[in-house]
Amino acid sequence: MNLRDKIAEIPDFPKKGILFRDISPLLRDPAALSLLIEEFTKIIHPNDVDIFAGIESRGFPLACALALKYNKGMIMIRKQGKLPGATHKVSYNIEYGSATMEIQVGALKKGQKVYICDDLLATGGTAKAAAKLVEKIGGKVSGFAFIIELTDLKGSKIIKDYKHNALVKY
Repeated sequence: MNLRDKIAEIPDFPKKGILFRDISPLLRDPAALSLLIEEFTKIIHPNDVDIFAGIESRGFPLACALALKYNKGMIMIRKQGKLPGATHKVSYNIEYGSATMEIQVGALKKGQKVYICDDLLATGGTAKAAAKLVEKIGGKVSGFAFIIELTDLKGSKIIKDYKHNALVKY
């Protein structure tokens, strides 16, 4: 099975001129989802991870599935104001302004090895901010797992100091 065949292309979303790569069909297909997780188990060594972190929101299903496969926990990295209780925050620049992401206080223990998951690596700004947030609170980023990488946007250069893998590249 070719995972690329399970990724839909939605033109002009979220705005005109953007070709959105949608992982929803892949997530709906149990065989494709199983293949996705099996491919990552060839890359991620169990000793390299204590906990998986999913970046809102499309990173959540990947992080959760990998956490189950590895018998590890999963935490959420969310947009500001979406997590209850006290949070750690980091702000970062995005295309037209800035954004803030958060992790709940107590979600990570100092020194824990964190594998950060998201559906897509584009410019790398969100991934880099997630790594900075994990490190700010004492976690160690073991690597990144992406389903898709948009290679023309050169996001891998932004996170070049971290191990990172994407199963489908455009």
